[in-house]
Amino acid sequence: MLKDCIYLDNNATTKIDPLVLEAMMPVLTDYYGNPSSMHTFGGQLGKSVKIARQQVANLIGADESEIVFTSCGTEGDNAAIRAALLAQPEKRHIITSQVEHAAVLNVCKQLETQGYQVTYLSVNNHGQIDLNELEASITGNTALVTVMYANNETGTIFPIEEIGAIVKEYGAIFHVDAVQAVGKVPLNMKTSTIDLLTMSGHKIHAPKGIGALYVRRGVRFRPFLIGGHQERGRRAGTENVPGIIALGKAAELELLHLEQTRTKTKQLRDRLEQNLLAKIPECQVNGDVKNRLPNTTNIGFKYIEGEAILLLLNKHGICASSGSACTSGSLEPSHVLRAMGLPYTTLHGSIRFSLSRYTTEAEIDQVIAVMPEIVEKLRALSPFKNDDAGWLQQQEQTLVNR
Repeated sequence: MLKDCIYLDNNATTKIDPLVLEAMMPVLTDYYGNPSSMHTFGGQLGKSVKIARQQVANLIGADESEIVFTSCGTEGDNAAIRAALLAQPEKRHIITSQVEHAAVLNVCKQLETQGYQVTYLSVNNHGQIDLNELEASITGNTALVTVMYANNETGTIFPIEEIGAIVKEYGAIFHVDAVQAVGKVPLNMKTSTIDLLTMSGHKIHAPKGIGALYVRRGVRFRPFLIGGHQERGRRAGTENVPGIIALGKAAELELLHLEQTRTKTKQLRDRLEQNLLAKIPECQVNGDVKNRLPNTTNIGFKYIEGEAILLLLNKHGICASSGSACTSGSLEPSHVLRAMGLPYTTLHGSIRFSLSRYTTEAEIDQVIAVMPEIVEKLRALSPFKNDDAGWLQQQEQTLVNR
Protein backbone atom coordinates (compact mmCIF):
# COMPACT_ATOMS: atom_id res chain seq x y z
CA MET A 1 0.00 0.00 0.00
CA LEU A 2 1.32 3.44 -0.96
CA LYS A 3 0.58 5.64 2.06
CA ASP A 4 2.80 8.50 0.95
CA CYS A 5 1.77 8.67 -2.67
CA ILE A 6 1.32 11.90 -4.58
CA TYR A 7 -2.41 11.82 -5.08
CA LEU A 8 -3.66 13.77 -8.10
CA ASP A 9 -6.85 11.82 -8.78
CA ASN A 10 -9.25 13.82 -6.62
CA ASN A 11 -12.01 13.90 -9.24
CA ALA A 12 -12.24 10.13 -8.73
CA THR A 13 -12.35 10.35 -4.93
CA THR A 14 -10.83 12.36 -2.08
CA LYS A 15 -9.24 11.52 1.25
CA ILE A 16 -11.48 11.86 4.28
CA ASP A 17 -10.78 15.06 6.20
CA PRO A 18 -9.60 14.12 9.73
CA LEU A 19 -12.24 16.44 11.21
CA VAL A 20 -14.91 14.63 9.20
CA LEU A 21 -13.71 11.28 10.53
CA GLU A 22 -13.71 12.67 14.05
CA ALA A 23 -17.29 13.89 13.67
CA MET A 24 -18.64 10.55 12.43
CA MET A 25 -16.76 8.14 14.74
CA PRO A 26 -19.02 8.51 17.82
CA VAL A 27 -22.04 7.56 15.71
CA LEU A 28 -20.23 4.45 14.47
CA THR A 29 -19.33 3.35 17.99
CA ASP A 30 -21.33 4.77 20.92
CA TYR A 31 -24.43 6.45 19.43
CA TYR A 32 -25.56 3.70 17.10
CA GLY A 33 -29.32 4.01 17.50
CA ASN A 34 -31.89 4.28 14.74
CA PRO A 35 -32.98 7.93 14.39
CA SER A 36 -36.55 6.80 13.64
CA SER A 37 -36.88 5.02 16.99
CA MET A 38 -39.25 6.33 19.66
CA HIS A 39 -36.73 6.06 22.49
CA THR A 40 -34.27 8.81 23.34
CA PHE A 41 -31.17 6.76 22.51
CA GLY A 42 -32.12 6.59 18.86
CA GLY A 43 -34.28 9.66 18.57
CA GLN A 44 -31.53 12.01 19.75
CA LEU A 45 -29.72 11.36 16.47
CA GLY A 46 -32.51 13.14 14.63
CA LYS A 47 -31.09 16.44 15.89
CA SER A 48 -27.66 15.55 14.49
CA VAL A 49 -29.17 14.66 11.11
CA LYS A 50 -31.02 18.00 11.06
CA ILE A 51 -27.76 19.88 11.73
CA ALA A 52 -26.03 17.98 8.93
CA ARG A 53 -28.90 18.74 6.56
CA GLN A 54 -28.50 22.45 7.29
CA GLN A 55 -24.73 22.25 6.76
CA VAL A 56 -25.23 20.70 3.33
CA ALA A 57 -27.88 23.28 2.48
CA ASN A 58 -25.53 26.10 3.47
CA LEU A 59 -22.87 24.86 1.06
CA ILE A 60 -25.16 25.19 -1.95
CA GLY A 61 -27.31 28.09 -0.79
CA ALA A 62 -30.49 26.06 -0.25
CA ASP A 63 -33.04 25.51 2.51
CA GLU A 64 -32.53 22.45 4.70
CA SER A 65 -35.98 21.14 3.75
CA GLU A 66 -34.78 20.91 0.12
CA ILE A 67 -32.00 18.40 0.90
CA VAL A 68 -32.57 14.66 0.44
CA PHE A 69 -29.76 12.36 1.57
CA THR A 70 -28.78 9.58 -0.87
CA SER A 71 -26.10 6.90 -1.06
CA CYS A 72 -24.06 8.48 -3.87
CA GLY A 73 -24.06 10.64 -6.98
CA THR A 74 -25.32 7.80 -9.16
CA GLU A 75 -28.38 7.30 -6.99
CA GLY A 76 -28.96 11.05 -6.97
CA ASP A 77 -28.84 11.24 -10.77
CA ASN A 78 -31.14 8.25 -11.16
CA ALA A 79 -33.59 9.57 -8.59
CA ALA A 80 -33.69 13.04 -10.15
CA ILE A 81 -34.19 11.83 -13.72
CA ARG A 82 -36.86 9.28 -12.90
CA ALA A 83 -38.70 11.63 -10.52
CA ALA A 84 -38.87 14.32 -13.21
CA LEU A 85 -40.33 11.86 -15.72
CA LEU A 86 -42.83 10.34 -13.28
CA ALA A 87 -44.07 13.83 -12.45
CA GLN A 88 -44.76 14.52 -16.15
CA PRO A 89 -45.94 11.23 -17.69
CA GLU A 90 -47.40 13.03 -20.71
CA LYS A 91 -43.97 14.32 -21.79
CA ARG A 92 -41.59 11.87 -23.51
CA HIS A 93 -38.53 13.93 -24.47
CA ILE A 94 -35.23 14.32 -22.59
CA ILE A 95 -32.23 16.49 -23.42
CA THR A 96 -28.72 15.76 -22.18
CA SER A 97 -25.19 16.08 -23.59
CA GLN A 98 -22.76 13.65 -25.16
CA VAL A 99 -20.18 14.18 -22.40
CA GLU A 100 -22.24 13.31 -19.31
CA HIS A 101 -21.19 10.84 -16.64
CA ALA A 102 -22.32 7.24 -17.11
CA ALA A 103 -24.83 7.74 -14.27
CA VAL A 104 -26.79 10.00 -16.63
CA LEU A 105 -25.91 8.64 -20.07
CA ASN A 106 -26.73 5.02 -19.29
CA VAL A 107 -30.06 5.95 -17.69
CA CYS A 108 -30.97 7.93 -20.81
CA LYS A 109 -30.00 5.02 -23.04
CA GLN A 110 -32.21 2.70 -21.01
CA LEU A 111 -35.09 5.16 -21.20
CA GLU A 112 -34.80 5.16 -24.99
CA THR A 113 -35.70 1.46 -24.93
CA GLN A 114 -38.85 2.43 -23.00
CA GLY A 115 -40.10 4.81 -25.66
CA TYR A 116 -38.51 8.09 -24.58
CA GLN A 117 -36.84 10.32 -27.15
CA VAL A 118 -33.41 11.55 -26.02
CA THR A 119 -31.44 14.37 -27.62
CA TYR A 120 -27.70 14.22 -26.95
CA LEU A 121 -26.27 17.71 -27.42
CA SER A 122 -22.88 17.82 -29.13
CA VAL A 123 -19.88 19.76 -27.82
CA ASN A 124 -17.17 21.77 -29.57
CA ASN A 125 -13.44 21.07 -29.32
CA HIS A 126 -13.36 22.87 -25.96
CA GLY A 127 -16.09 20.62 -24.57
CA GLN A 128 -18.77 23.33 -24.56
CA ILE A 129 -22.33 22.84 -25.76
CA ASP A 130 -24.01 25.15 -28.26
CA LEU A 131 -26.95 27.00 -26.71
CA ASN A 132 -28.46 27.39 -30.17
CA GLU A 133 -28.59 23.61 -30.51
CA LEU A 134 -30.33 23.41 -27.14
CA GLU A 135 -32.91 26.00 -28.22
CA ALA A 136 -33.48 24.15 -31.47
CA SER A 137 -33.99 20.85 -29.63
CA ILE A 138 -36.25 21.79 -26.74
CA THR A 139 -40.03 21.67 -27.20
CA GLY A 140 -43.20 21.66 -25.16
CA ASN A 141 -42.86 17.86 -25.02
CA THR A 142 -39.48 18.10 -23.25
CA ALA A 143 -39.86 16.79 -19.71
CA LEU A 144 -36.28 17.18 -18.55
CA VAL A 145 -32.96 18.75 -19.39
CA THR A 146 -30.17 17.01 -17.47
CA VAL A 147 -26.57 18.19 -17.79
CA MET A 148 -23.48 18.31 -15.61
CA TYR A 149 -22.24 21.51 -14.01
CA ALA A 150 -18.59 20.65 -14.66
CA ASN A 151 -17.08 17.79 -16.60
CA ASN A 152 -15.32 15.18 -14.51
CA GLU A 153 -12.58 14.57 -17.11
CA THR A 154 -11.72 18.03 -18.42
CA GLY A 155 -13.16 20.29 -15.72
CA THR A 156 -15.06 22.30 -18.36
CA ILE A 157 -17.90 24.27 -16.76
CA PHE A 158 -21.16 24.55 -18.69
CA PRO A 159 -23.09 27.88 -18.80
CA ILE A 160 -25.62 26.53 -16.33
CA GLU A 161 -27.74 29.61 -15.75
CA GLU A 162 -27.99 30.33 -19.49
CA ILE A 163 -29.10 26.74 -20.02
CA GLY A 164 -31.58 27.05 -17.17
CA ALA A 165 -33.11 30.19 -18.61
CA ILE A 166 -33.88 28.36 -21.86
CA VAL A 167 -35.29 25.36 -19.97
CA LYS A 168 -37.62 27.56 -17.93
CA GLU A 169 -39.07 29.14 -21.08
CA TYR A 170 -40.41 25.74 -22.08
CA GLY A 171 -41.57 24.60 -18.65
CA ALA A 172 -39.22 21.61 -18.44
CA ILE A 173 -37.49 20.43 -15.26
CA PHE A 174 -33.80 21.27 -15.01
CA HIS A 175 -31.47 18.73 -13.35
CA VAL A 176 -27.78 19.38 -12.86
CA ASP A 177 -25.17 16.77 -11.92
CA ALA A 178 -22.93 18.96 -9.75
CA VAL A 179 -20.87 16.14 -8.26
CA GLN A 180 -17.61 17.71 -9.47
CA ALA A 181 -18.61 21.34 -8.89
CA VAL A 182 -19.80 21.28 -5.29
CA GLY A 183 -17.08 22.63 -3.01
CA LYS A 184 -15.03 23.97 -5.93
CA VAL A 185 -17.25 26.79 -7.20
CA PRO A 186 -19.76 28.98 -5.33
CA LEU A 187 -23.36 27.77 -5.62
CA ASN A 188 -26.58 29.52 -4.61
CA MET A 189 -29.77 27.62 -5.26
CA LYS A 190 -31.87 30.53 -4.01
CA THR A 191 -30.97 32.53 -7.13
CA SER A 192 -30.46 29.64 -9.52
CA THR A 193 -32.68 28.17 -12.25
CA ILE A 194 -31.75 24.64 -11.13
CA ASP A 195 -34.64 22.43 -9.98
CA LEU A 196 -32.69 19.30 -9.01
CA LEU A 197 -28.99 19.07 -8.15
CA THR A 198 -26.84 16.04 -7.37
CA MET A 199 -23.79 15.95 -5.09
CA SER A 200 -21.59 13.20 -3.64
CA GLY A 201 -19.72 13.07 -0.35
CA HIS A 202 -16.57 11.32 -1.43
CA LYS A 203 -15.71 14.16 -3.83
CA ILE A 204 -15.55 16.65 -0.92
CA HIS A 205 -13.50 14.73 1.69
CA ALA A 206 -16.38 12.73 3.17
CA PRO A 207 -16.55 8.92 2.98
CA LYS A 208 -17.95 6.93 0.09
CA GLY A 209 -21.56 5.82 0.33
CA ILE A 210 -23.23 9.14 1.10
CA GLY A 211 -24.56 11.90 -1.14
CA ALA A 212 -27.39 14.40 -1.38
CA LEU A 213 -30.00 15.56 -3.84
CA TYR A 214 -31.32 19.11 -3.83
CA VAL A 215 -35.03 19.29 -4.70
CA ARG A 216 -36.32 22.84 -5.15
CA ARG A 217 -39.39 23.53 -3.03
CA GLY A 218 -42.46 23.21 -5.24
CA VAL A 219 -40.92 20.78 -7.73
CA ARG A 220 -43.01 17.62 -7.91
CA PHE A 221 -40.91 14.68 -6.75
CA ARG A 222 -41.78 10.99 -6.91
CA PRO A 223 -39.43 8.84 -4.76
CA PHE A 224 -36.95 6.51 -6.43
CA LEU A 225 -36.85 4.15 -3.41
CA ILE A 226 -40.21 3.11 -1.95
CA GLY A 227 -40.59 2.02 1.66
CA GLY A 228 -40.68 3.92 4.93
CA HIS A 229 -41.23 7.56 5.74
CA GLN A 230 -37.58 8.64 5.86
CA GLU A 231 -36.45 11.89 4.19
CA ARG A 232 -40.01 13.26 4.31
CA GLY A 233 -41.13 10.34 2.15
CA ARG A 234 -38.71 11.21 -0.64
CA ARG A 235 -36.14 8.47 -0.06
CA ALA A 236 -37.01 5.35 1.91
CA GLY A 237 -34.46 3.38 3.92
CA THR A 238 -32.82 3.64 7.32
CA GLU A 239 -30.70 6.77 7.43
CA ASN A 240 -26.94 6.35 7.08
CA VAL A 241 -26.37 8.52 10.14
CA PRO A 242 -22.55 8.28 10.26
CA GLY A 243 -22.38 9.15 6.57
CA ILE A 244 -24.90 11.97 6.93
CA ILE A 245 -23.01 13.54 9.83
CA ALA A 246 -19.76 13.13 7.88
CA LEU A 247 -21.27 14.80 4.82
CA GLY A 248 -22.57 17.65 6.95
CA LYS A 249 -19.15 18.27 8.48
CA ALA A 250 -17.46 17.98 5.09
CA ALA A 251 -19.90 20.53 3.65
CA GLU A 252 -19.15 22.91 6.51
CA LEU A 253 -15.40 22.57 5.87
CA GLU A 254 -15.76 22.93 2.09
CA LEU A 255 -17.60 26.22 2.56
CA LEU A 256 -14.85 27.35 4.92
CA HIS A 257 -12.09 26.38 2.44
CA LEU A 258 -13.88 27.41 -0.76
CA GLU A 259 -11.72 30.46 -1.41
CA GLN A 260 -8.55 28.41 -0.83
CA THR A 261 -9.76 25.85 -3.36
CA ARG A 262 -10.41 28.58 -5.90
CA THR A 263 -7.03 30.30 -5.44
CA LYS A 264 -4.25 28.13 -4.04
CA THR A 265 -5.38 24.96 -5.78
CA LYS A 266 -5.74 26.82 -9.06
CA GLN A 267 -2.22 28.26 -8.69
CA LEU A 268 -0.79 24.78 -8.18
CA ARG A 269 -2.82 23.43 -11.12
CA ASP A 270 -1.51 26.22 -13.35
CA ARG A 271 2.06 25.63 -12.16
CA LEU A 272 1.82 21.97 -13.13
CA GLU A 273 0.16 22.69 -16.45
CA GLN A 274 2.46 25.50 -17.57
CA ASN A 275 5.63 23.59 -16.73
CA LEU A 276 4.53 20.42 -18.51
CA LEU A 277 3.56 22.36 -21.62
CA ALA A 278 6.92 24.18 -21.57
CA LYS A 279 9.08 21.09 -20.94
CA ILE A 280 7.30 18.51 -23.09
CA PRO A 281 6.84 19.05 -26.84
CA GLU A 282 3.65 18.10 -28.69
CA CYS A 283 1.17 18.18 -25.86
CA GLN A 284 -1.99 20.21 -25.30
CA VAL A 285 -4.60 21.06 -22.68
CA ASN A 286 -7.98 19.45 -23.38
CA GLY A 287 -11.11 21.41 -22.49
CA ASP A 288 -12.13 25.00 -21.94
CA VAL A 289 -9.15 26.68 -20.26
CA LYS A 290 -11.22 29.81 -19.50
CA ASN A 291 -14.22 28.07 -17.97
CA ARG A 292 -13.20 25.09 -15.89
CA LEU A 293 -12.78 23.82 -12.36
CA PRO A 294 -9.81 25.29 -10.46
CA ASN A 295 -8.41 21.87 -9.58
CA THR A 296 -8.47 20.07 -12.94
CA THR A 297 -6.20 19.84 -15.96
CA ASN A 298 -6.46 17.28 -18.73
CA ILE A 299 -3.34 17.14 -20.90
CA GLY A 300 -2.96 15.17 -24.12
CA PHE A 301 0.53 13.82 -24.87
CA LYS A 302 0.77 12.90 -28.54
CA TYR A 303 1.87 9.51 -29.89
CA ILE A 304 1.75 7.55 -26.61
CA GLU A 305 -0.78 5.59 -24.55
CA GLY A 306 -2.26 7.08 -21.41
CA GLU A 307 -2.23 3.72 -19.64
CA ALA A 308 1.54 3.47 -20.12
CA ILE A 309 2.00 6.95 -18.69
CA LEU A 310 -0.08 6.04 -15.65
CA LEU A 311 1.92 2.86 -15.04
CA LEU A 312 5.20 4.76 -15.05
CA LEU A 313 3.76 7.52 -12.87
CA ASN A 314 2.60 4.85 -10.47
CA LYS A 315 6.19 3.57 -10.16
CA HIS A 316 7.07 7.04 -8.90
CA GLY A 317 4.20 6.90 -6.42
CA ILE A 318 2.09 9.36 -8.42
CA CYS A 319 -1.64 8.75 -8.87
CA ALA A 320 -3.47 10.31 -11.82
CA SER A 321 -6.13 9.15 -14.29
CA SER A 322 -6.84 8.74 -17.98
CA GLY A 323 -10.55 9.48 -17.53
CA SER A 324 -13.53 8.63 -15.36
CA ALA A 325 -12.95 6.07 -12.61
CA CYS A 326 -16.26 4.49 -13.62
CA THR A 327 -14.75 3.46 -16.98
CA SER A 328 -11.21 2.65 -15.86
CA GLY A 329 -11.59 -1.01 -16.81
CA SER A 330 -12.37 -0.17 -20.43
CA LEU A 331 -9.86 -0.01 -23.27
CA GLU A 332 -12.14 2.35 -25.17
CA PRO A 333 -10.90 5.95 -25.40
CA SER A 334 -12.77 8.57 -23.38
CA HIS A 335 -16.25 9.33 -24.73
CA VAL A 336 -15.75 12.91 -23.55
CA LEU A 337 -12.57 13.47 -25.55
CA ARG A 338 -14.04 11.66 -28.57
CA ALA A 339 -17.06 13.96 -28.49
CA MET A 340 -14.66 16.91 -28.49
CA GLY A 341 -13.13 15.64 -31.74
CA LEU A 342 -9.59 15.09 -30.49
CA PRO A 343 -7.28 13.45 -33.04
CA TYR A 344 -6.28 9.83 -32.51
CA THR A 345 -2.68 10.84 -31.80
CA THR A 346 -3.80 12.80 -28.73
CA LEU A 347 -6.92 10.90 -27.71
CA HIS A 348 -5.16 7.88 -26.24
CA GLY A 349 -2.41 9.83 -24.49
CA SER A 350 -4.54 12.17 -22.39
CA ILE A 351 -4.05 12.31 -18.63
CA ARG A 352 -6.23 14.01 -16.03
CA PHE A 353 -4.55 15.56 -13.01
CA SER A 354 -7.05 16.63 -10.35
CA LEU A 355 -5.86 18.38 -7.20
CA SER A 356 -7.34 19.05 -3.75
CA ARG A 357 -6.65 21.42 -0.90
CA TYR A 358 -4.20 18.81 0.44
CA THR A 359 -2.00 19.01 -2.68
CA THR A 360 1.38 20.64 -2.01
CA GLU A 361 3.84 22.58 -4.12
CA ALA A 362 6.50 19.92 -3.47
CA GLU A 363 4.22 17.24 -4.90
CA ILE A 364 3.53 19.30 -8.01
CA ASP A 365 7.25 19.88 -8.50
CA GLN A 366 7.90 16.15 -8.28
CA VAL A 367 5.40 15.48 -11.07
CA ILE A 368 7.00 18.22 -13.16
CA ALA A 369 10.39 16.57 -12.59
CA VAL A 370 9.43 13.06 -13.72
CA MET A 371 6.90 13.63 -16.51
CA PRO A 372 9.31 14.78 -19.28
CA GLU A 373 11.43 11.65 -18.85
CA ILE A 374 8.36 9.39 -18.85
CA VAL A 375 7.00 10.92 -22.06
CA GLU A 376 10.39 10.83 -23.79
CA LYS A 377 10.87 7.17 -22.87
CA LEU A 378 7.45 6.15 -24.14
CA ARG A 379 7.74 8.10 -27.36
CA ALA A 380 11.03 6.37 -28.10
CA LEU A 381 9.12 3.08 -27.94
CA SER A 382 6.04 4.36 -29.77
CA PRO A 383 5.15 2.27 -32.87
CA PHE A 384 3.23 5.08 -34.54
CA LYS A 385 5.02 8.35 -33.70
CA ASN A 386 6.43 8.52 -37.22
CA ASP A 387 3.90 6.28 -38.92
CA ASP A 388 2.26 7.35 -42.15
CA ALA A 389 -0.84 9.54 -42.17
CA GLY A 390 -2.89 6.82 -43.84
CA TRP A 391 -2.52 4.50 -40.85
CA LEU A 392 -3.56 7.25 -38.44
CA GLN A 393 -6.60 8.07 -40.57
CA GLN A 394 -7.56 4.40 -40.49
CA GLN A 395 -7.42 4.38 -36.68
CA GLU A 396 -9.52 7.53 -36.45
CA GLN A 397 -12.09 6.06 -38.85
CA THR A 398 -12.25 2.93 -36.64
CA LEU A 399 -13.19 5.17 -33.70
CA VAL A 400 -15.85 6.96 -35.75
CA ASN A 401 -17.43 3.64 -36.74
CA ARG A 402 -17.67 2.34 -33.16
